[in-house]
Order: sequence, then structure tokens, then C-alpha cells
Amino acid sequence: MQTTIKSAVSFSGTGLHSGQPATVTLRPASAHHGIWFSRSDVAVGDRLVPARWDAVNRSPLCTKLENPTGLSISTVEHLMAAIAGCGIHNLLIEIDGPEVPILDGSSLPFVRGIMQRGLRQLAAPVMAFEVLKTVSVQDGDATATISPADTLQIDFEIDFADAAIGQQHKSLIMNNGSFARELCDSRTFCRQADVEAMQANGLALGGEAGENAVVFDGDAVVSPGGLRHADEPVRHKMLDALGDLALAGAPLLGHYEGKRAGHSLTNTLLRALFATPDAVRLVACDAAQTARLPGSGLIWGEIPQVA
Repeated sequence: MQTTIKSAVSFSGTGLHSGQPATVTLRPASAHHGIWFSRSDVAVGDRLVPARWDAVNRSPLCTKLENPTGLSISTVEHLMAAIAGCGIHNLLIEIDGPEVPILDGSSLPFVRGIMQRGLRQLAAPVMAFEVLKTVSVQDGDATATISPADTLQIDFEIDFADAAIGQQHKSLIMNNGSFARELCDSRTFCRQADVEAMQANGLALGGEAGENAVVFDGDAVVSPGGLRHADEPVRHKMLDALGDLALAGAPLLGHYEGKRAGHSLTNTLLRALFATPDAVRLVACDAAQTARLPGSGLIWGEIPQVA
């Protein structure tokens, strides 16, 4: 059955790129409501922004949603990954600013907050998008592909010149709590050479090495405390991919493969998928299909502790 959160939960912090404080509150919603954001700091006009692929204003550094009036919400990917990874289908998300707080740079605080409240089942079957044809997109040496599968599987490969990152690859089937257990605590990362450039362009103003991001410089991990996983960067890219794929509007049954892909390319893939005739169909999930969706099999004791 479809789910929502049992009771409201709030998270407060600073936006990674804006440096502005923000509070985001997840509130229960009815069946078939889907995931919507509401800008509580906006007094007049349309305050609602859909968490959907066709509302994405594509950016290489984060996922930004925008409604037809131009009202936007940035850096939604870690929250969306947590929502999908916990198996939630319906929420109203209130936010008092233009950017979701970065918290520790991962999805872990969101996952723990959601699961502490618990999920409530709703009187409607889960709807999912079943991928029927392989669709691929490319941008330079970056590619993203989605192909038919009976569950959501994410494969990701990265290749950085920095020796501390290098080439990494990981593959996961996203059920049986694998997102919460394997990916949710992996933090956003960047290269030291890019930090000054981003901040000079008014980005990453809320970034703090070791607090909400992992910073690499050649063969060194600059951030105090080091890594949570030896392959934390590729795990975080998989986390991002799940958050961006969650903007399909319903869970996906398909095999996603990303090579050097980022937020913009994954959104390009979703646009191509829904533009390709007979490439995807919406299905009502039976119990067996629901058990293969992200969030199924999640056990509280397997969620990492807050670092």
C-alpha cells in the first residue's frame, strides 16, 4: 500500500550553496498526493512546487525545482533520496527558504528523522513506473542508461584524477533496506581546487569541510575525521542518483547505470525515458512488486548512527 509519514518532523540547518538558514518540515499527506514542496516564506502567489522531473531547472551542482511562476527550491536530492529510500510515496514538505538545509551532507539525518516518526499505510496500492525499453543519454564522457528490470538497481562508476578518489564502481539493488544500510550516510564531496572557484561564483557558501562535505586534494582527504567508507564518493553519487530518480513521480522498476553522470544528466535521462514511446508504463504493484521497491525491508537497527 502507499505510505506517508505518521507525524510531522522538522530539520533545520544551512543551505550548502546559499549559506542561508532554513527549516524543512515533512507533513503527512493522503494517498495519490505525491511529493510536493511548499514555500512557507512566500506570502502571495503559488507556493507549491512539485517534486517531479519536469519541474527541474537543470544545474550541474544540485537539483533545483521550479514551478511555473519561477518559485524555486534547490538542493532537494539528499532529502528526496531519503524519502525514496524509506519507501514514502506521499508528503507535503514545507520549507521557509529557497534551499533545503545540507545538514551533514548526506541523507542520514533525514532517514533517522523519518523512521523515528514511522510510516503510515494508506488505502491505495503503490503505483510504480515499469521500464520497458532501454534508454541512454550522453554528455561528453558521461553517460546514463536505464533498462528493464523487476526492481530498482543502481550501478555507478566515477573516475577522478585525484588519487584519493580515483576510479570507483559500485552496484546495489535498492530493496531490503540497502539504501539506509549502504548509502544514506555518504556525504557530498568536492575537490579543493573547486572550492575557491565555487565560492567566488556565489556557490558552496555554506560548505564546511568535515561538517557537511568531504574535500579531497590530490592524494589527501582534507576533511577532519576522514571518510565514512573507503568508497564514499561513489556511494554518494548513487545516493544522488536515487534522489534524482525519485523525481519520476513514482518508484521506478529499472536498472540505472551512471558513468561520471551528475544531476543534470540523470534528469536528461528521465526526460528521454518519458519522451520515448512505450518505454515506460505506470502499474499498480502487487505485494511481490512492492517488496522489490526502495524502502522495503528497512530495519531500524541497520540504519547507521549519526556521526
